[in-house]
Amino acid sequence: MIVANVEIMPSRPSKTVRAAPAGQGNCRDPVLDSINEGVFTVDGDWRITTFNRAAEKITGISREEAIGQRCSEVFRATICEGSCALKQAIATQKPVVNTTVTIIDARGRRIPIKVSAAILRGEDGKALGGVETFQDLRQMEELRKQLLDKQKYMDIVGKSAPLQRLLQLLPAVAESDAPVLIQGPSGTGKELFAKAIHQLSPRKDGPFVAVNCGALPDTLLESELFGYVAGAFTGANKDKPGRFALAHQGTLFLDEIGDISPALQVRLLRVLQEMTFEPLGAVKSIHTNVRIISATHRNLTDLVQQGTFREDLYYRIRVVGLDIPPLVNRREDIPLLMDHFIDTLNRLHGFEVAGISPEAYALLLEHDFPGNIRELRNVLEHAFVLCHQGLIRPEHLPAYLRRDPALPPSPPHRTSLHLPSSEREMIQAALQKHTGNRALAARELGIDPSTLYRKIKRLKLPLPERDGRGKRSWLP
Repeated sequence: MIVANVEIMPSRPSKTVRAAPAGQGNCRDPVLDSINEGVFTVDGDWRITTFNRAAEKITGISREEAIGQRCSEVFRATICEGSCALKQAIATQKPVVNTTVTIIDARGRRIPIKVSAAILRGEDGKALGGVETFQDLRQMEELRKQLLDKQKYMDIVGKSAPLQRLLQLLPAVAESDAPVLIQGPSGTGKELFAKAIHQLSPRKDGPFVAVNCGALPDTLLESELFGYVAGAFTGANKDKPGRFALAHQGTLFLDEIGDISPALQVRLLRVLQEMTFEPLGAVKSIHTNVRIISATHRNLTDLVQQGTFREDLYYRIRVVGLDIPPLVNRREDIPLLMDHFIDTLNRLHGFEVAGISPEAYALLLEHDFPGNIRELRNVLEHAFVLCHQGLIRPEHLPAYLRRDPALPPSPPHRTSLHLPSSEREMIQAALQKHTGNRALAARELGIDPSTLYRKIKRLKLPLPERDGRGKRSWLP
């Protein structure tokens, strides 16, 4: 058995860790037991030879149970299947520092830990095994979530001064029934602000009804807003209530109102002035009681000056105006938004992505995000295609962020790359580039070979003859 000596550092293992003489593994090491982080060592067959007291506490597994077992059987970590920190340290001959993973303890609970690993060598310099230290992150994770919750207001995430000024206005705006116009670039979360106003208002128990005015032609939008009666036109076999009727006693959100035609602007103005409307084909007016919130990415003041948007309608819908700043003007919100989306996508997909590596983090902070928050989420969805656990690295990000000359830049507004067709294309391209070598293709994609194998099977791709695997034994 092998016991690592005092050269082992809890958070940052030394590049070459020496081992004490064999035969001491059955004895407790008071130095290792005094360390607050878990420490264990393995031999050339990946069997645990040393297991300190902190490791027992974190895993819930006694030293006696752990000694002699393969480390993957004890820890059942998310990276044991292929992205093992010890294997990486051995393959690169360099220590692995502060990799975040999840293990399963003796009670079946998922424990987030931070891992560092290095090769364990004897006094003659010969590799005898590996040493790994790990830290329980449960308390830190709970504090991080509490901090994120404090900086999250009605699903609006951020701590920047421009955002905080807007959030301070929301309760007063919500108490009023005055129409609100929310302006800001596409992707800044205008509908989130509309929903927040509704949830804070006396109408919160009523419906919140949204309609995208820019997504429908005039004829369809008119029937969508005001509804129609049976016989109003061919195919109208029964009455259909419009959005104004559905939003009665609640809030009607008119998104992209700057895109409606002058003819429909006239009819909408009358409805907003009188709070009555007539469904298509009807002869009687219907009274409605709704709170109107509008939004647009266009500058309505310019449209009024150009004569394409009615001035009287503009002043009718903009009793209260909220201007949402682009993400580039509130960069301090980007880290919080990244944490929020990683948590959301982990829950959605059942993944265990722990965060973003410093290199990828720097690339994201340097980007101006012309697509704003929507683009940031799409970037992280792209990363989740290639990274299911551990840290998101630069190779997991879209090519246009990496500025990789070998790959054409992909525009940020394209369809999210988590679609199966795009995943199939990426995998086929990587396999073709490496002549069917699954190990090299997996490295190209930034995923584990076993993950690539499962994706190939799931997508029903031809299975390459070469898997790229070498011998299991790694000791000389």
